[in-house]
Amino acid sequence: AVFTGMSRMPAKIHPVILSGGSGTRLWPRSRTAFPKQFLRLVSENTLLQDTALRVAEAAAFAPPLVICNEEHRFIIAEQLREIDLEASHIVLEPAARNTAPAVAVAAEILAAKDPETIMLILAADHAIEDTAAFRSAIMTAADGARTGALVTFGIEPSRPETGYGYIRRGAKLSDSEGCFAVKSFVEKPDRETAEKYLSAGGYYWNSGMFMFTAKAFHEECERFEPEIRQAAAASIAKTTSDLGFLRLDPDAFGASPSKSIDYAVMEHTEKAAVVPADIGWNDVGSWASIWEIGSKDGQGNVLDGNVVA
Repeated sequence: AVFTGMSRMPAKIHPVILSGGSGTRLWPRSRTAFPKQFLRLVSENTLLQDTALRVAEAAAFAPPLVICNEEHRFIIAEQLREIDLEASHIVLEPAARNTAPAVAVAAEILAAKDPETIMLILAADHAIEDTAAFRSAIMTAADGARTGALVTFGIEPSRPETGYGYIRRGAKLSDSEGCFAVKSFVEKPDRETAEKYLSAGGYYWNSGMFMFTAKAFHEECERFEPEIRQAAAASIAKTTSDLGFLRLDPDAFGASPSKSIDYAVMEHTEKAAVVPADIGWNDVGSWASIWEIGSKDGQGNVLDGNVVA
């Protein structure tokens, strides 16, 4: 696919793919040893492969940095090889510590070359139908990230969903077209509240995707969660290379608090911004999600494989 508007993006964006899923939500197909990001659920590719291919435009994106459970390292390397992509790094987490420590580690690695590196944080297990719209949203978010904002992608809600957290949009950022200040992050609502959000407008689903410079994330992480920043730096300082993988120091990384990037940084920083995105996003979090995005037959069934229904 052609990435339009390249003149607005002078420096390559560095995708960071978080692949730490535990394999519980789509059991029995998804399991601990083979979680959903490695499954072919919505296309001929796995969710991980689709995530990597969406940011595989060489003129715009650097090779992805992948952070994963060390037990999955060979699966990830093989699935990237199948689509002729090579990661800049595959970083192995010795223990699960949620998303904030993982992003902090990626920021340490990328900031070593350039603190102004723009990081695009992606989950390995989400589905996005409209790649062109997604890339357009990335361009918009990059403009905001260059000003020092910590940008999240807010999904235009299509229904009063109670299973997602919401982002309330604030004022437009004066120097970043299409970016808005975050007025507040809102916990998963009840049905009545979700319906109010939908009718009021200005509320978006929290996608769990982010964009910022390594420097901006470092500063805010140091401000709100210095132990996470310190643990990331220590684990990188003691990292070892193993068959091309980067193995984080278990003791240093294990000392990090276990927190999501939302709780650790985004809900506290005054630099949070949101880019509204209508991209056909789905977190593929349940079998109902698979049905929602699948092709239905005349009876409304989604069938995959050799099925008699």
